[in-house]
Amino acid sequence: MLRAAVPLDHLRIPGEFWSRERVRDVLRVRDIGVLFRLLSRHTGASQTRIGAAVGLEQGYVSRIIAGRKVTSIDVLERIADGCGMPDEARMMLGLAPRQRSCHRDMAVGPNGRESDVPVNQSWREDIRAAMQLWEGDVNRRDMLRQAVFSSAGYTLPALRWFTAPTSQPVAQNGRRTVGQPDIDTIQEMATTYRRLDNQYGGGHNRDTVARYLHHEVTPLVTEGRYDPTTGRRLLAAVVELAQLAGWQAYDMAEHGLAQRYLTHALDLARATEDVGLGAEILAAMSHQATYLGHTATGVDLARAARQTAHRAGLTVLAAEALVMEAHAHAAARDERACATALHHAERALDRADRSSDPQWLGYFDEAYLFAKFGHCFHALGQNQRAERFAARSLRMDERYVRGKAFNLVLLASIHAQQGEPERASAIGTEALTLTSQLRSARAVRYLRDLQTQLTTHRRLPAVRHFVTRVDVVLGHRR
Repeated sequence: MLRAAVPLDHLRIPGEFWSRERVRDVLRVRDIGVLFRLLSRHTGASQTRIGAAVGLEQGYVSRIIAGRKVTSIDVLERIADGCGMPDEARMMLGLAPRQRSCHRDMAVGPNGRESDVPVNQSWREDIRAAMQLWEGDVNRRDMLRQAVFSSAGYTLPALRWFTAPTSQPVAQNGRRTVGQPDIDTIQEMATTYRRLDNQYGGGHNRDTVARYLHHEVTPLVTEGRYDPTTGRRLLAAVVELAQLAGWQAYDMAEHGLAQRYLTHALDLARATEDVGLGAEILAAMSHQATYLGHTATGVDLARAARQTAHRAGLTVLAAEALVMEAHAHAAARDERACATALHHAERALDRADRSSDPQWLGYFDEAYLFAKFGHCFHALGQNQRAERFAARSLRMDERYVRGKAFNLVLLASIHAQQGEPERASAIGTEALTLTSQLRSARAVRYLRDLQTQLTTHRRLPAVRHFVTRVDVVLGHRR
């Protein structure tokens, strides 16, 4: 199958090949067969020539093109190296970058060589890239939903956030005047969609948000006439909606797609000069990275969020970033670092002035903080402390149905670990009732984990009833 690789210069892959949207899409879903077909089409290379370049036998290349999946990291590395993939393409494929500088995201210096400074991409280019995502989400949903999450994929956006110069003014002379009523409409829609997300889960209106961005927001931004002040407000409203779309995709376990939405949202937030919104997006990135087990990335992004929150002068956002950092430390079993972050988070929330909070930060309250404390202590195996905070987290706003389902499962899991399976089953049943009203892959996963945790106690009637009931409500595992 494998053979010694030879230089690929004779294929002459143009640099712009890796920037093509079709190529980027197949890299995200690791469809190497389609990638090879595109390479053949754009370079004229035969299967034998492609195989020689990437170190694979022609017969194996043929099987890949016919539909054989490539899952081996070693083979993917050979293909990436043989094709001379720039680092951005490598990261889309889920591989680590080779160098610090990255194709298209790095500036070219006067000597023709790539520099280490991220390029100052204009807000127009950022919004164009975001609009391509919205359009693709609406029209090519299946491919996008198979996109692979890469923790390295958050490195460059976070670097750009801190190092890229201020973007040019957000202004345009279009044919349609954009005013505050247009901005208010987008913000009102974002508020409504956010409320529905909390009440029914990310899957309830995720498609609707994507369509709204594509069909309603895109024409407003591209065809509108607005001055820099109005333009920044317009773009900030768009960022709120794009961030929500990313959060909903995350809730539905569409992690690669969520990463793309959040990345574009952060780039656009830089153009709006809304530092607080940038901190919130970085915190969301940290949340996702930690959930997927990338704890080091979770810590780094949380610290970036905290530094940004300090720049914004929003103490409550700093508290949020600190609990994200604490959770990442707990997941990594770093008890001391977790305790330090939790201590600072509690102090920050105590002194925060909530009177001027952005509307999108309304969810972060004492109950949310207690839930995070509970998750941290649970991850560290300190179940008595975890139980105390998990119980207190249930004194919460009843509008946050998904959050309450999460908190109930957390408390049930703690009781299960404490050797109280019947009590865990009773609380789990409450969570199941709420989850049956939700479209949330995270809520389902948490319940499935609890079901697995309690399966060894099936001899107990209460546990057996709960375990069976989960399958009845959620469907049998496949």
